[in-house]
Order: sequence, then structure tokens, then C-alpha cells
Amino acid sequence: MRVFTVLGPSNSGKSTLVQALAGLEGSPGKSLSVPGVASVTSFGFMGEDWAAIDIAGGSENLGPVGPALAASDIALVCVPADADAAVLAAPYMRMVEEAGVPCILFINRIDTAQSRISEVVSALQTYSRHHIVLREVPIRDGDQITGFVDLVSERAWKFEDGKHSVLIEMPDSVKEREEEARAELLESYADFDDTLMEELIEDKQPPVEEVYEIASRTLQHHDLVACFMGSASQGHGITRLMKSLRHDAPGVEVAQERLATEALAVGALADVIRHLGKVVLLRATGGTVAGGAPLGGANLGSVTDLDAKTALGTLAPGQIGLAVKSDHLSAGSLFDAGASAPLPGWASVHASSYRRLITPEHEKDDSRLLTALDRLSEIDPGLRVSQDEKTGNPTLATQGPLHLRRVLAKIADDFGVAVNEAPVPPALRETIRRSTEIHHRHRKQTGGAGQFADVVVELRPEARGSGFAFSETVKGGAVPRNYIPSVEAGAREALTEGPMGFPVVDVSVELKDGKTHSVDSSDFAFRTAGKNAIREALAEVGTVLLQPIMKIDIHVPSVFSGALVPLVSGLKGQVLGFEAHETAAGWDVFQLLLPMAAEDDLFAALAGATRGTAWFTSGFDHYQEARKEELAELVAG
Repeated sequence: MRVFTVLGPSNSGKSTLVQALAGLEGSPGKSLSVPGVASVTSFGFMGEDWAAIDIAGGSENLGPVGPALAASDIALVCVPADADAAVLAAPYMRMVEEAGVPCILFINRIDTAQSRISEVVSALQTYSRHHIVLREVPIRDGDQITGFVDLVSERAWKFEDGKHSVLIEMPDSVKEREEEARAELLESYADFDDTLMEELIEDKQPPVEEVYEIASRTLQHHDLVACFMGSASQGHGITRLMKSLRHDAPGVEVAQERLATEALAVGALADVIRHLGKVVLLRATGGTVAGGAPLGGANLGSVTDLDAKTALGTLAPGQIGLAVKSDHLSAGSLFDAGASAPLPGWASVHASSYRRLITPEHEKDDSRLLTALDRLSEIDPGLRVSQDEKTGNPTLATQGPLHLRRVLAKIADDFGVAVNEAPVPPALRETIRRSTEIHHRHRKQTGGAGQFADVVVELRPEARGSGFAFSETVKGGAVPRNYIPSVEAGAREALTEGPMGFPVVDVSVELKDGKTHSVDSSDFAFRTAGKNAIREALAEVGTVLLQPIMKIDIHVPSVFSGALVPLVSGLKGQVLGFEAHETAAGWDVFQLLLPMAAEDDLFAALAGATRGTAWFTSGFDHYQEARKEELAELVAG
């Protein structure tokens, strides 16, 4: 069995394309659907078994792309016949490039083309480090594309609605363009074949079989990207595309070599199905996978076909199936008999930057919510779960609001837990601007042993980012050495919550003097004295609010970089600059500093400004004093 992943932007016709390919020789075989994420369809073509993994379009559905490519022999990127929409394919082109997976482009819906095919290819080339070779040229009747000429065989085909294309004589109107395009194709292939280069230099026509062999080899080695055209809804160009997949897609041994491992299987996709539990889509890569045999460090449960009903028992190398009752397995992993391992870095999903705090509607569901999040983290590579430092509630990091909505719906539907979500409050801090010295005496008499501690402390502001420092200059043993750590502990406790309710940072405390009592002094008394002294000091000098400033790297198609400057300025951010990405063709890395409180606004604005193609990583950079006009909103948030 050979496997290919179908990628492309929303509304490019991917699902229709898969249906058309799978239906070429009758009805498809079994299928698996993970709603909103992906579907997998098996089918037969010319006596061979195939499976197509169709990843849902949209920037929030990139999580399963890496694992799917890891389990695939070739990628099929489906794009509309519109040059202006080529940028929407940029994230998929980039991921395919990083994976090193052989790639075919399919320009879909040419019956309603918005641009010339050459313009679409030129626009797509911006986002590919590998040269894109056009394998077909269109035959036109006015503005309508009525067929195509195969540039390798030089045979012309006319589209027939609802039927297979008909072989025709090449029209005179297309001959000049065909000769030009074929010469470009052969020159591209000649860069990878010395024999062909010599033939072209000597003005010899290479045999068609030789050109097909070179086309297959360059595609399998990912030297070039082949581009075909058609209309999935009309069935145009579909047979030619499937024949290319059959002839050019490498076997599973190439996928195994690309993964640089001897793993038995890849976890390509996972889901939690009610009344069945977790299922993991496996592709056997390095040997036979059998139910009941060790895999990933424990015995594999049962192995079924994609319908989760038909028992398979074993998976031969290259075959796909579902692992049922194997909770130790997860998507996005490699498995040998004794352990599991993560996929290579190129298969990792980009940072999940849309963060939300979630709480169960009913407190009794706390433990069920945590269980649900654990299970979902195992099946969703784009989901990250952490804990809010102040409330202790779970924080979800997702690929965006639609992804979040899908996760919350699954928690409600499959685990029966209704939850509320809210923005994650920024990790605010307080600090002081001036020093003060406080003399505090703690005295308490309760009938038995009393409490007595007398301290003189100085609270001072320190450089931003310095945190907390404690020192003592007590002379003459006024405060015994064994009580000094208690004063420090009390000071630290007082600084955990300042007058505005946030931790106090970037200060130092110096214990300068004090007194003790031979009977009533204790560690507890000096800890209490230290805590109360610092609280008095904070009340006297007052505090200012600090907000976290994040260092953000936006990965953005270069065509949109200029539009980000006013966007960042409008969010009160600071542009640091941008430069071309080192390896991703057509991409820039745009760097800025931004208040953490504005990250949600950045996420929303970025989606609109870049047509959903950009994404960002975020890391803490420094704390900065909040402006007066920001105080009320920050404290309330």
C-alpha cells in the first residue's frame, strides 16, 4: 500500500479531489473521519492499494500535517487556479519542503480559472526552494480551458463532462506554447541527468520512456516539484494525476529512510471515539505490526481497518490500520517494540499561541476535566496544556479560536464536561521607586510563652530584572544569627502579594538592627516581624505596576511583511526588524516587542492582515512599568 497526504487551503477542493481519485475504479474502500481535522480513505487503482490522508484546510489545522507527512510516501498540494490565492498554500509548501517529502502540485478548478496557469505556477514558485515543473499545458477555446497536452508524451486530451478525457490531435493553437513549455521541462530535468543534457546539446529528441524515467526519479528524490492541472468536480485531469502518483510515488522504504529510524510504525493520527476509546492510525514502516505483539513499550491491542470494526490482525510494511485499546500509543510518535520516540523536528507543529483559561461549570467535574485534557493531549499535536500560576486552573494553548472551539466541543461531547473559557490574565508584577527604612516590633502575650521580635529593615528598589536580594548588617549580635533566615523568609512571604495583589519584584531587603528577648523570641516571631515590616514599607512607599513584555517572532509570507509595521504600532508594540527566513522560501521572520496583554489582539489582527498564513512564537523578554491609562484595564483583567 502507498499513502499520500492531500494538503491545501480551505475551499481549494481537496475533499472533492480525494473522492474523485478514490472513485476512479468504483467505490472507495474503508474510511476514517476525525471531524474538523482530517479524513483517511483507502481505495484501489490498477491492482494496487492506496490510502489518502485529507487534512482539513485552514491555518488552525496544521497540527496533524507533520505526522501525516511522516507516514506518507508523497504529498499532493491542491490549490485553486488563482494566482492571488497562491500565498494561501505557502504554509503547506513550507511544511512539505521541511519534511523533504516528494511533492505534486494540482491546480484545481481550471474550469473556473481566475488566472493563467503560468501565473499560478509563478506565484507558487515564490514559496518553493525546489523548481516547479509544469507537466501539462492547457488547451483553450477562448477563455475556457477545454483540455491539456501532456508535456512528456506530447499527447493532447480533450475534457468530456462526466466522462474520461478523449485523446485528440494536438491543436495548432497550442503547438508553439507546448514546444516552449516542453523545452523548459527538459532543461529542468537535464540538470539532474547527464545523458539528457548531452542529448539536448546535440539537438536530439530524447525517447519518451527516458523522460518518464527521469521525471519519476527527480520527483521521488524531491529534486523537483511536478505540477498538474484539472477539475476534481468535473473529473478532468484526475486519471492523469493518479497515474503520475502510481508511477512516481516511492515505496514505504523511502519514508522509513527519511525518518532515519528503524521504527516499526508511525502514529499518523488519533481520535477518541465514544464507546470505543482512543484509536491511533498506524502505518507500518519497518516490519510487520501485529495485534498482541509489543509496540511502543507495551502490547498492542487489536488492529482494525479504518472503519474500526473490520479486524486485520497484522499490518504488513506500508499498510495502515487502527490500533484499538492501545492507550500507550499516541499520534506524532515513532514506535518500535520496546519504546516510542518523537517524530523528527520538521514534523512538529508550530507554536500554539492562542491561550485560554478554562474551568468546569461544576466544581465536581474538576478531576474529569483533567482526565479529558490528558486524553486530548495524546491525540492532538497542536494542543498544549499548562497551569495558570495564580489560579491553578488549566490553561489551553491552541492553534486558534476554531481549534479551541473544537477542543471544548470534544470535552463536552465525548467526556460530558461543560467548561467555561476566559482570557489568560498577564503575569503582572509590582515594584517600588524609592527606599524606606522601617522599625517594626512584634510583641504578643497569650498566657504562656509570648512572642517578641524587633527588626529594623531597609527596602530598596533594584534594577529591572534583578528579582530579590536579602542582606544583613546587624552588629553586636542584636539579632542572633539563627533568627536572620526567619526575617528573610518573612520578607519573601510579604513580597508574594503587594498592595495591588501581585508579586513584588526587583527589590532588596537589608536587615540593619533589631532586638531579641531571651524567652519570647523565636523563629516564628522574627518571621512575622520581617513580614509585617515589609508590608508596612510597601504601604509607605507605594508600588507601581509592571506588565510583561514579550519578544515575538512572526513567521510571515514576505508579501505581508510591510503591512505588519502599522499593525504592531497600533497594538503599542515595538518593531525590532525583519529578515528573510534562512531556509523557507518566500517567508520573513518579523521581530517585535509586545505587551503580553496584547497577544490576543495580535493573534486576531495577524489572521486578518495575512489571510491566516502567519504564525508567531512568544517568549518573555522583560517587565516594563505600565502607563497610567493601562492600569485600570490590566488590574481588572
